[in-house]
Amino acid sequence: MARNRFDVDEDLESPFDLAHFRRAMVYIRKQKKPMILAFTLSALSAAIGLSAPLILQHVVDVTIPEKAHGALIGWSALTLVTIVVSVILATIRSRIMTRVGQDIIFEIRSDLFRHLQDLPFKYYDDRPQGKILIRVVNYVNSVSDVLSNGIINFILEIVNLIFIAAFMFAVNVKLSLIILAGLPVFLAVMLLIKTRQRRAWQAVSNKSSNLNAYLQESISGIRVTQIFTREEHNEGIFTRLAASFRTVWMRALRYNLLIPFTVDNLSTLVTAAIFLVGLLALGPAEVSFGVILAMSSYAARFWQPILNLSNLYNSFINAVAYLERIFETLDEPVTVTDVPDAKALPPVRGDVAFDNVTFAYDPGLNILENLSFNVKAGESVALVGPTGAGKTTVVNLISRFYNVTEGAIRIDGHDISLVTLRSLRSQMGIMLQDSFIFSGTILDNIRYGKLDATEEEVVAAAKAVCADEFIREFEHGYLTEVNERGSKLSQGQRQLISFARTLLADPRILILDEATSSIDARTERLVQQGLNELLKGRTSFIIAHRLSTVKNCDRIMYVSDKGIAESGSHDELLAKRGLYHRLYTAQKMEA
Repeated sequence: MARNRFDVDEDLESPFDLAHFRRAMVYIRKQKKPMILAFTLSALSAAIGLSAPLILQHVVDVTIPEKAHGALIGWSALTLVTIVVSVILATIRSRIMTRVGQDIIFEIRSDLFRHLQDLPFKYYDDRPQGKILIRVVNYVNSVSDVLSNGIINFILEIVNLIFIAAFMFAVNVKLSLIILAGLPVFLAVMLLIKTRQRRAWQAVSNKSSNLNAYLQESISGIRVTQIFTREEHNEGIFTRLAASFRTVWMRALRYNLLIPFTVDNLSTLVTAAIFLVGLLALGPAEVSFGVILAMSSYAARFWQPILNLSNLYNSFINAVAYLERIFETLDEPVTVTDVPDAKALPPVRGDVAFDNVTFAYDPGLNILENLSFNVKAGESVALVGPTGAGKTTVVNLISRFYNVTEGAIRIDGHDISLVTLRSLRSQMGIMLQDSFIFSGTILDNIRYGKLDATEEEVVAAAKAVCADEFIREFEHGYLTEVNERGSKLSQGQRQLISFARTLLADPRILILDEATSSIDARTERLVQQGLNELLKGRTSFIIAHRLSTVKNCDRIMYVSDKGIAESGSHDELLAKRGLYHRLYTAQKMEA
């Protein structure tokens, strides 16, 4: 459960290995054709650019001494052409790779979102929303360039190094060996910091995730924060998290900056060595000044790909930390899913049976044990009892939001673990305790579970739950825009809109979890009238703490001690003078 805290780092469940990178290659292979074209353009641009030092050598050693002014103009024009062509090819390549990078982002993000929608409730119970959001948005953005431009540039820089080395050795072997002398030093530095650098960027990933999680939590709970004047205290928490992020970021950045620092200094030393050796040791008899200029140019060009490769390595190290998180999310098992040979649940009458059902959210801590009961089609059942006894768990199991630990649940004789989730839930109307309202119009929210519903059907559902009156009081009526979570609506209005959304689906099995908890007594009586018509012919499970709302149910089941402690009609349970009688009497006295 520690992973559900914003101030606790997430340990990776599995270390990064080449298998992760091979999985990333799946997205790259889909962009194979444009990437090959981009690589070809890059190679041509690089090859054309490498001709410039040779032109310079010829101009210094031949054209200028011969005072061939016409030839000098021609060589200058040719140099200009090579620059222009190189820039044009690089620009086309950049546009291609920008599209490739965005396509890769789209593919990864779509796979993540699709997988997140399939994950069970337990996954979201155990994690702050901010730590989930950062993987879908920030981390995917961070890896896209490495998986597109990074691959192309890595291959291209290797090819560049080969081309440059070939040109260098063609001009002068001894000076070429001087340029290569700095490579062992560079490789030693890379090997020295490799492991520390990866750990540093994993720490950045952790602290970024923590900061994002607390920010999301703070925004969601801003009303509570202001009610209890927690602003100063929360600012202190945020400052500590931000400071931790800044500390690990600066540490990781120091490793990143060490590599270009090393390359820049090696390049400078090698260039100086070329001039010293060429002018003092070898002399004009062995190397001309034009050769020295050409080799110094090639030295800068030789170390530039190495610097680029080191920057790519830095980017890869950074991306590894993000790829680990992305693939960890994609590897999260979908525990509530269709079995391989799942069949579609045919249209149901509504018989529901629990057969020795045991369930635990965490191993060894059973919420329900050996629970058995039968509900006939069209019967209305109320679940009452103390908080935490398992009432909501019962209805969540019927909807198969969780899998039972032991036993079976059957609808019309069909084991719900063997039917498709879509065919099961499409025949249920479920209104959970949290009345979530999506951004959009009121019409869109009511139509959310039945997209093909007509406006007349939407209005009819709203009237049935007494929502039509207050909706029409808004300036734009059913087309009134509401914010996410319905911040412009009262809690009771949000609940009524959610109720209408559930009723519109015309379910065979209806589940209402505290459906009237935020509705005043007058409105509740009106809603009850609509419910009485709705419940006819439908199997319904109703959870309510206010017992006055469930008195007319066919059966009331008192959930306690991991099972059903009492069951019967309202009058039968009162006559028993047991747990239900005690609860009902206490509520009457409070009223």
